[in-house]
Parts: sequence; structure tokens; C-alpha cells
Amino acid sequence: MRCPQRELERGVLVAVEPMKDAVLNSGKQPALEARNIRRREKAPAAEILHGISAVFQKARLTALVGADGAGKTTFMRILAGILPPSEGEVLVFGENLYRDVSRLQKMVGYMPQKFGLYEDLSVAENFSLYADLFGLSQADRRERTAQLLAMTGLSGFAERPAGKLSGGMKQKLGLACALLNHPRILLLDEPSVGVDPLSRKELWEILRRNVDEEGMCVVVATTYMDEAALCDAVIVLENGSLQLTGTPQDIARHARGRTFWVDPGVAQSVRDVQAALLDAQDLVLDAVPQACGVRVVVMPQVRQEDLQEAFPGLAVRPRAATLEDGYLEKRRELLGRPSFSAAAGAAAEGFEDDVVIRARGLVRRFGDFVAVDKTSFDVRAGEIFGLLGPNGAGKTTTFKMLCGLIEISEGELVVAGVDVKNARTLAREKLGYMSQKFSLYGNLSVRQNLEFFAGAYALFGEPARRRIAEVARDFDLDKDMEREAGTLPGGCRQRLAMAVALLHRPKILFLDEPTSGADIPTRRQFWRWMTALAAAGTTIIVTTHFMEEALYCDRILIQDAGEPLVLGTPAQVRGESGTMNEAFVRIVLEARQDAKNNAAVAQGGKNEAV
Repeated sequence: MRCPQRELERGVLVAVEPMKDAVLNSGKQPALEARNIRRREKAPAAEILHGISAVFQKARLTALVGADGAGKTTFMRILAGILPPSEGEVLVFGENLYRDVSRLQKMVGYMPQKFGLYEDLSVAENFSLYADLFGLSQADRRERTAQLLAMTGLSGFAERPAGKLSGGMKQKLGLACALLNHPRILLLDEPSVGVDPLSRKELWEILRRNVDEEGMCVVVATTYMDEAALCDAVIVLENGSLQLTGTPQDIARHARGRTFWVDPGVAQSVRDVQAALLDAQDLVLDAVPQACGVRVVVMPQVRQEDLQEAFPGLAVRPRAATLEDGYLEKRRELLGRPSFSAAAGAAAEGFEDDVVIRARGLVRRFGDFVAVDKTSFDVRAGEIFGLLGPNGAGKTTTFKMLCGLIEISEGELVVAGVDVKNARTLAREKLGYMSQKFSLYGNLSVRQNLEFFAGAYALFGEPARRRIAEVARDFDLDKDMEREAGTLPGGCRQRLAMAVALLHRPKILFLDEPTSGADIPTRRQFWRWMTALAAAGTTIIVTTHFMEEALYCDRILIQDAGEPLVLGTPAQVRGESGTMNEAFVRIVLEARQDAKNNAAVAQGGKNEAV
């Protein structure tokens, strides 16, 4: 099978020396400028932003990237006129934003991580509400609403309640509402979290069109380097300080000469090779699956020959450095190499049957709406099985039926030897579950959350204390045990949710978009744990919108409109496509086109009969 090495990222990130101003396009009047921005919370010592200065030009798309807790959201809120800086100033086309917020803020569109849609109102009613807030005339709102409905592909959904839109459609509606006032500056805080690849592609096409055709200044906060590589410029924050700035096309001088492509061959899984490379901490800075191999960045002074000697069974060849590579190398210079632990708790008990999940003709209806239609598959013990699909495809509904969280309308489902249709509660006792959204108790400490859920799993006394100590150590929670869970940064919350899901050593672990919104080191650590758990015998069912993460899976099922489209190994599903992203978009669009053609044929037959 063809296996081209594809560079998803366009260009690289160039590091610069510490400076007062990050000028991304000098010689022009900036659309937006931040001067020595500092932000403190509660006490002078608790400084979140440390003197950040940056210039943003019109007709430019800029990415603001950084790990969890870097200060991206705080900086975006200050730029949007929502959160005044403790020191410094924000200029909008040369005028101080906070001296005349009510006037200047009208030039700025802002879409926070959780955009304020009114889910009980229709798409059209949400547009009308925001048009009222912006003070648009009837003529302007009609024209602008029609433009934005067409631009976002929502014209056919104007009367649908926002709460019944898919995740991707909600994000596009939120973006459209932010654009309604025709802002000259647009600020988006992680707009594609939880959005499938097809919707992400459409979202970024909309942004690029507004930059190129409208001359808009667009700033996007993101943890996804493939998105940052689509931008004209990149700014990197770490621990509240500006550390990097440049264009993705600049030379990757920090990672240049240290980036390689590793082909595991047919005898080894990509997942196991990536884990072995990541564990070689003296040699390898980063390793991540891509297509049919592993992308690698080595440590300074490590040569291709050194890597080849350490892994003689693998084929190693040079590749061009990417934006992600340059970012990770500069991050290493600042913070050191992250250490990735393989420990993830004791192994689950084995299964008597090799097939631990058997689904036959699963159907789930909500009234007249069929969310899942006749889906069948098996999952084997120790397998990592991926459920993929666009937003609204039915994968989360399938996922919840497998967990016993919702009833099955039709079909058969056996999980760990239990008939889920007739004994959902018994089936759930053998499962671990980590939801897409943080669902623990934010007002309880980390320790109290672990103690509460240990009791829910019938773990008490000394066995509970030992198990809590084990997962706290394995998931690096020891130093945060007395901290309220709701105050933890995103990556730490994820570790806590995983620790809770594994407290009772479940035979089967269900993970619903577990790395959504997580930064790169957190995603690497998470999958290192999953590889170790699978090797120890735990069966893992995962939903994800990161198509390259599907390479960690043994097999994947792609669904759309409630129906299964393809089931197979990642290599089988990817076929001749260069990447899993390309394969996903191709499979979904071809299936939708086939559905349209079949509908047209059926309608033609009805017309002839009449």
C-alpha cells in the first residue's frame, strides 16, 4: 500500500530573542496592539500575564498557541475589551480600547470557548437576538443574515433550534453570530474544540475568506498546531509570557536537522513503535503517529545514525521540520523535556471470551429521529477500538448505548458477558467511563473526588486508600490532592478524570473525546497510558476528532447520519489517502454524495409512478 510522507503543517515556527514587541507585519498601522499587558488575580504575586506586547495587522490570520495555563484565554479576553489589564494598554486602530470600550468594542467580534447561543431558540432567532444586541437595522440584518447563513452552510437549518444542531454546526453558528456586526477584528478562543475534521476544514475556510476578501484581522487561540500552520503568523505563550513569534513559513532553525520519519514495517504496530520511541528519553524529544509511520524529533546532538542504531529494526529517514517540531524544541529549551510515564494502574482481570463487546443491528430512536441505524461490530479483549464520525453522526449515541447510559431501541448488545438491553446496571459495574466534558465535582478537592468515587465503586478502608495512592502517583496528582478540582488547569483535570475512571480496575474503558482541547504534551502522555493499559489487557473504546489519533487504534468504525460507513484497521480505512484526515473527509463526502444520488433516483422513480 502506498505510504507517502505528508507534511500536514505548512512551514515552521521561528524562535526569537525576548523582545518588547511582537511585530508580525511592520510598516502598517496595526489593527490591534497590546502594550506591556499584565494581569494579576487577587494578589500581586498571582500574575497571570507578564508584560506581553504584540502587534496584529489587518488582513492577517494569527494563531495564539500555548499549553494549558499559558494565559491564552486571559489575553484574548483583555484584547476583546472584557477583562481590563492590571497594567498596559490595548489599542484598536491606534485608540486606547479601555478609554472608550462601548465605541471601540463594536469593531471587535469575540467568540469565547463556550459561545453564548440560546439553545431553545432557532438559528434565525439567534441571529435576530444578536442583531438586536448589535443595533443592526432591519435591512442590514436581513442582508447580513442571508450572507452568513450561506457562508456557513446553515441556510437549510434556519428554523432548527440551536440545541439540536451538531457540535460543528453550533460552532459555525457561533462564528456567524460573532461576524454579524461585520467586525474589523475577530477574536476566536479555541473555536474548533470538539469539532470533526470536515467541520474544522469548513470553519477555517470561512476564516481565510474573511481575511483575504474582507481584510479582517483574525486572531485564533488554539492548541492544535495543524491549525496554527494555516495562519499567517504565530504567537506562542508559555506560563503567561510571550516566548515565540514568527510565520509558519520561516526556517525551523530550532528543530532543523533533528526531524525524522520512522517506518515500523509490517511486523510492528505504529502504536507500540511510538511508545518505544517516546520512552527513549535520552534520544527522542517527541514521537507521534502519522499515516503509516511515526514522526520523530530527536534531542540535541542526536544524529540519524544514533537513532538507527538504537532501533535497528526500523527504517529511519530525514524529513522537513514542521511548526509543531519548532514549537516543541523551543518549549524544551524553556521547560525541559516532558517525562512520559507508562504506568497507568494495575492491569484489569482477563476475559473468558475473546470478544468482549458484541453489537448486532443496534438502533436508537428519539421519537421519529433515528440516531443510530442498524450498526453491528465486535470488540476483542485488549483492543483499542475507535468510534469516529462527523458531529451528529451517531457515534456518541452508539457510545452511550455501549456504556449502558441510554436504552437500545432495537438490536442486541452484549458487553463483558452481560446483556445490556436487559441488565444495564450490571454491565456498567464492569466499565470505566471518562466523559467528553469534565464531570467531576469542582467544589471538592482532588482527594475528595477520588474518595467519593472509590466509595461509589465499593472501595472502602485500606484497599481504597492504597488504590487512591496508586492512581495519584501514576497520574501525577500528588501535589494537587488538596486543591479544588474546579480550579485545576485542563490537563490536570483530564488526569483526574482518567484516575477516577480507572479506580476500580475496569475490564473495559470508555473514553469520549478524551484529548479534546488538550495541549501536545498532555495528548502524548495520555496515549502513552492508553498503550500501556491495552498491553496489560484493558479493552478501550474511544471517540476522537483527531484523525491521526485513530492510528493508536487497532480498528476503527466511521459513522455518519446514524449509519456505519466503514470498519477496519487504520491502514484499511486510510487506503490510498495520504493522511487519516484526508481519508475521513473523502469517506464522509463520498457517502453523502451516494445518499444524495440514491435519494434522487428514488424521487425519480416516484415521479414516474405518478
